[in-house]
Amino acid sequence: MSDIKRTNVGSRLSDMAVFNGVAYLAGQVPDDATLDMEGQTKQVLTTIDALLKEAGTSKERLLMVQIFVANMKEFDQMNKAWDEWVSKDNAPPRATIEARLANPDYKVEIVATAAL
Repeated sequence: MSDIKRTNVGSRLSDMAVFNGVAYLAGQVPDDATLDMEGQTKQVLTTIDALLKEAGTSKERLLMVQIFVANMKEFDQMNKAWDEWVSKDNAPPRATIEARLANPDYKVEIVATAAL
């Protein structure tokens, strides 16, 4: 398994695995769950930027993004942060799903896959 590179490996999961020219990010959640939806989304997107940079890629090379929101009533706030962040000329395929998240204070969790 030496051809698979994992980042921030824990006993339960890694933040990212890189294999065969693709970076697979685990669901990223905010560090500060007291923020509103826009603030939590911005934090998560900053974390995604850092992980992609560590893998040697960027948001311009995203292949797919899945966004889980705790409450679709906050969809517009999430999209406000997303629209400020996403590469307009390289917007990836994306799905947004309402889901009960692991921590009841989390408003958003984002999973991303990117080409290197």
